[in-house]
Amino acid sequence: QVQLVESGGGLVQAGGSLRLSCAASGRTFNTYPMGWFRQAPGKEREFVAAINSLNSNTYYADSLRGRFTISRDNAKNAVYLQMNNLKPEDTAVYYCAAKYGGTNYYEAYNYNYWGQGTQVTVSS
Repeated sequence: QVQLVESGGGLVQAGGSLRLSCAASGRTFNTYPMGWFRQAPGKEREFVAAINSLNSNTYYADSLRGRFTISRDNAKNAVYLQMNNLKPEDTAVYYCAAKYGGTNYYEAYNYNYWGQGTQVTVSS
């Protein structure tokens, strides 16, 4: 069982930056691929980024590559999402998720554990 708690969301002006954190419980955190998803009002949950458990390879939504960076610190049981040059369309609830394994990082249904989400609002 893994419990995930996100933090770091808030209100930021366009062009600004935020760093989201996800704290995970459990002694086997380093075995879980981790992902970030987001959901804007009236829209489906969409993939943002993921990082695998073996060699920390990273995966990004094409539209976000270059602005967002995912990282993990297994010693701290944490995964992070650095978001730069934020735009109003990045406004959403951001969720941290963990999956048992496999290589499909892009689909929400592949993830087994979810946090409660943290709100990110970007003003123009």
